[in-house]
Amino acid sequence: MTAPFTASVFIGTSLDGFIARPDGDLAWLTSRGEAAGEDLGYQEFIAGIDAVVMGRGTYEAGLRFDSWPYEGMRVAVLSTRLEPGADPRVTVYRDLDRLIEGLAESGVKRVYADGGQVIRSFLRAGLIHDLTITTVPVLLGTGLPLFGPLDGDVSLTHRFTQVFGAGVVQSTYTVDS
Repeated sequence: MTAPFTASVFIGTSLDGFIARPDGDLAWLTSRGEAAGEDLGYQEFIAGIDAVVMGRGTYEAGLRFDSWPYEGMRVAVLSTRLEPGADPRVTVYRDLDRLIEGLAESGVKRVYADGGQVIRSFLRAGLIHDLTITTVPVLLGTGLPLFGPLDGDVSLTHRFTQVFGAGVVQSTYTVDS
């Protein structure tokens, strides 16, 4: 699938590959000692983004923060259950094709793909350009996985790795075409 934009991933995961606990809880990620107060490159990343795309679960997790984390940004939610118009801060799309059309029509050039299901959908469709994965040194044992079934191998080229406080490791990869 071709799109007139590039999509990037910037996400935190446990060492065993989970992005949230089964109930969507992120406390294990947001309260990790020394690294909890660090930006980890997020502000620089988000400054170059035209739109955020997430699924309903990630959208609902964002509602639990003290303030809406995407204030002033174009936010698209890919969901078959969230009612369009329920939140004026987001545009709801029912399927990937309509999402791509909507982003293209609004001139979006750089997309932040967030949430496990959206990331997997974008990977299957060949829409992800690069991934930045921040690994937190904790084993959750169960939860919502970052990756899952794909249609085939997705080859990656390692760009760089940084080590932050509290043993947090961040690696960035480019998806090979």
